[in-house]
Amino acid sequence: MTTWTQTWAVTRVLRDRNAGLYLGGVVVSGFGSSAMWLVSGIWVKDLTGSDGLAALCVFALWAPTLIGPALGTLADRTRRRPLLVWTNLGLAALLLPLFAVDSPGTLWILFTVLLVYGAAGVVHDAAESALVATAVDKQLLGDFNGLRMTANEGMKLLAPLAGAGLYAAYGGARVALLDAVTFALAAGLYTLLRVHEPKPLTAPATTGWRAQTAEGARYLWGHPALRPLVLAGGTTMLFSGLNGATIYAVAEGLGHSPAYVGVLYVAQGVGSVAVGLAAGPLLRRLGERRFAGYGIALTAVAVTARALPYDAVVLASAAAVGVGLPCVLIAALTAVQRETPDALLGRTTATANTLLFAPTAVGLALGAGLVELVDHRVLLAGFGITRLVTVAPMLRDRAPIGARGTARPAPTGPAD
Repeated sequence: MTTWTQTWAVTRVLRDRNAGLYLGGVVVSGFGSSAMWLVSGIWVKDLTGSDGLAALCVFALWAPTLIGPALGTLADRTRRRPLLVWTNLGLAALLLPLFAVDSPGTLWILFTVLLVYGAAGVVHDAAESALVATAVDKQLLGDFNGLRMTANEGMKLLAPLAGAGLYAAYGGARVALLDAVTFALAAGLYTLLRVHEPKPLTAPATTGWRAQTAEGARYLWGHPALRPLVLAGGTTMLFSGLNGATIYAVAEGLGHSPAYVGVLYVAQGVGSVAVGLAAGPLLRRLGERRFAGYGIALTAVAVTARALPYDAVVLASAAAVGVGLPCVLIAALTAVQRETPDALLGRTTATANTLLFAPTAVGLALGAGLVELVDHRVLLAGFGITRLVTVAPMLRDRAPIGARGTARPAPTGPAD
């Protein structure tokens, strides 16, 4: 993959007015969100001294993902651009009550805000993904999703440092205000999008919310091209959680303090930024299935190598995981956007996101127990080898969807 090809792909996306505005919104709101996610845990730890309560901040943010399919139905029942604008404005207003958090007795405000924050984020992601499929040229979806990953990971490298510094100087309320401002700015960018949205079809009065939610799940599960991609992605994220639970043991095994984990996360983030820039051209060349399969294979090898007690190997492994892990996520999201009818896209995207990301929490919980019972080197070797099982269906497909910028269902059979 040449530097010229990557530059050309980035330029193609940025020349598209809607794609550029979307990415601007991702960068702006992502900066505030990444800062707030880190600071919320620090804030709780400072007020209570409890590691468990600090960890609950992450749980509160992720918990709404479990009901993602139901929340995503909202993105199919209303126009998506106004929904994005009002969701961002609502999030900006939601953060303001955090100025009242100043003691353990007021932490219920913070946890309530984080729970609603997570739920609004699910709706936001479903509406954004669905609107992108309409507002951005379908030939640019792979490039856009790759650049979106780059923007998100880039913010995760920069924003936590800025958020921690702002928190140390002025406290958590000022970080909440920063996040609120970024959401307001993102809402302004979304109002500038030029997209024609027909009025959503009204569901029959006899069709309840549960039935409408099930339509997205039914479509995803019944689609021969999407089902294996999303299942492979969910399995990959399950193992990502299992691997993540061993990371402190890896640092200890190398003779480093827990702070060394931060170095590994930075190396992984750099890898994710790099693959995001190359994702669009690679998707056109390989198609979604092989792109996902090669990413899973690279991650499996990297996780196995992490069992070796050498700093250079472990750092290279972290960077390789950063390159490989996003591949299946980008491939799955792009395929869902291309293959799903517009009327179902919000529900189907939210269902896919739940199947992709909820297993991470399960993996973290299982891994936390396993690492106490089994040597982390044995676990990492086992995780890496087992993960290779999910690669075979991706690489056996001879006519991957998305090849040459087209989309078509893959044949049914053993490969699915």
